[in-house]
Order: sequence, then structure tokens, then C-alpha cells
Amino acid sequence: MSILQLPDAHPEVILLDWHATLVDTHDAMYHAVDDVLPHLKELNLWDRLLDPEDSKTIEDAKLLIYVKDNQRLHPKIVAQRKISRTDIFEVLFGSDQDAKGRAHQAFDNAYKKYVEDVFPLESDIREQLEHLRAIGIKTGLISNRKRDFLEHELALVDGTGWEDLFDVVVCGSDVAERKPAPDMLLKALADLDLKPARDCWYIGDSTTDVIAAKEAGITSIFYNGAGWGQAWLDKIFPDTIKHPHRPDAVVGSIAELTDLARHLLAQHKRVERART
Repeated sequence: MSILQLPDAHPEVILLDWHATLVDTHDAMYHAVDDVLPHLKELNLWDRLLDPEDSKTIEDAKLLIYVKDNQRLHPKIVAQRKISRTDIFEVLFGSDQDAKGRAHQAFDNAYKKYVEDVFPLESDIREQLEHLRAIGIKTGLISNRKRDFLEHELALVDGTGWEDLFDVVVCGSDVAERKPAPDMLLKALADLDLKPARDCWYIGDSTTDVIAAKEAGITSIFYNGAGWGQAWLDKIFPDTIKHPHRPDAVVGSIAELTDLARHLLAQHKRVERART
């Protein structure tokens, strides 16, 4: 079953992931993860690591085994720059929310040393976000980062800062559980006085982003900036009983997201005019 399709509702609001969707903080992120991994035993997390047999994919199992054997990420993982720290912790700890919470806290402590490195992932992102707002779509920023880190990065990015581009900003430190729990998305919608619905879109680059959107009851857009082929998308979103969550649409850039939103909004307006 293909997931390269259109959402079934136009967006009133689009919530956007931060790292690897809007900005490039890969170097800082991977440095901080590698700072954490050698300390899993003293963090009482070593025995909480998944059994590789419980991994979703062969690739997940390989990542897990390498971390167990070397207490760091495989150099190929770092070189590919395609997996987020949230997904890394999902691979390592599965559904163990407490273990992931401790890992995220350790990550936050390590990330302080690297927080200066933040760059737009695409050159026209400010332009695209401004266009979304100009056509009446609210925008929100969602990040597993601590608020002080995110606010610092927001002020740094592009040399100008992007604080003016979002109607709401929700961080991992604002809620009880980070993604893939839906808490951040639900808080963002509540802050905007909106209820979860299909006309609320969330775009992110990871499987945890898709899970969070689906658990929140809103439209999930997968940002395929890494250029995965359809076979790989079907592998990481297998549509099984254990892993049922799949995105409603896939885009390869924020410009594609803007075009998709504009197309469906125009379609909605044509239907409304026809009804009057």
C-alpha cells in the first residue's frame, strides 16, 4: 500500500518538527548522543536496552547491537545523518517511557556543550513559513528539546531568528511525556484553542513524529528530506498490528508542504463557494 497520497482535509493549522525538518543540528545532536551512550550503566539504563530480537527492523537491531558492543553510534549512522535522537532512543528502549525519559534528560545535560550549531535545513524555509501564514494557516513549532535550548536556537537560526514565524511553540520540557506520546501536539492545539482534527497537520522526519500525530488524532505528514524510496517507507511504516502507524502523506521539502497546503486550501474554498 502506497503512502504517497494526499491528506483528506485542508490544514487550518500546521505544526512542524524542529530538528531535521526545519533546521540542521545533526552534528550537535550526534555529539550529545555519543556523550550519553558510554554512561548507560551508571544511568541504570543498560539493563533497559531492548533485546535485538524485539527490534522493528533488521537495521534497528544492528544499531542496537552496535551500541551494546561499542557504547557509541556506528560511524555510518552519523555519516548518513538520517536518524533523530528521539528515534535512536526508540530503537534502544522501545516502549519503556521511563528509560527514554532518563535518556532524554542525560541528552539535555550533554547537549549544553553543542547548542551553538544550528542552520536552516533548506534555504527558503523562512519564505515558505511566511507564505503559509500569509494564506491564513496557523503554524506551530514542536520540539523534544528543552525550552531554553530551543529558544536559544530559534534566536540563532538564519542569523535573524525565527521567533516571529510561529503562533505557538511547545517543547519536551513543557509536558509529561515527549514524542512519540501525543502530549506536545495536544498542548499546542489547546494553546491555540483548537481541538484535534484532520484539519490539524503535523509534519516531522521521524517515525516517532508519525506516531505522535496519529495518537493525537490529527493528520500526519512525513518529511522525507532523507530521500527514502517507497520500499524503505513501507519498511519503517509496516502497517502491522504491532506497528500500525503510517503517515497520511509524504513530502520531500517544506516547499512541497506549502504547495500541498495551498492546493487543498484552494480546493476547500472552491467547494465552499459551490455550496453557497
